[in-house]
Amino acid sequence: MPEQRNALTELVQANVGAGRRMSTRDFAAVAVDPETNWSPGKSLVGKVIAGQGYNITPQLVSAFAVGLGLPREVVAAAAHLQTIGYTAKELTSGAPAVLIHTLDAAPGVGPKARAVAERWNAEA
Repeated sequence: MPEQRNALTELVQANVGAGRRMSTRDFAAVAVDPETNWSPGKSLVGKVIAGQGYNITPQLVSAFAVGLGLPREVVAAAAHLQTIGYTAKELTSGAPAVLIHTLDAAPGVGPKARAVAERWNAEA
């Protein structure tokens, strides 16, 4: 059974909003898809931070990657985890593993991510 969580939402929540690295306005200004020049509006960023529903598109993934300063494949792994999920084995390497480590380092990380990181440390 694939593990699933709101990983893309969590990435944005950990970095954007009150008391975070940047405001919603600042994030919306720098989060621009380099191929299409699309960027999320401040209201969309606010919806993401509030944990409300939103559509995940390739342009959104690219823009969020730029805004968060993360490789696109890591942000795409977050989108994949949020919409489809990964098996435990898939979470052990590549971009999905980097994603879990990134989420684990973020403030307010949930117990699932911490448990996965602890399991990896024990296996290493």
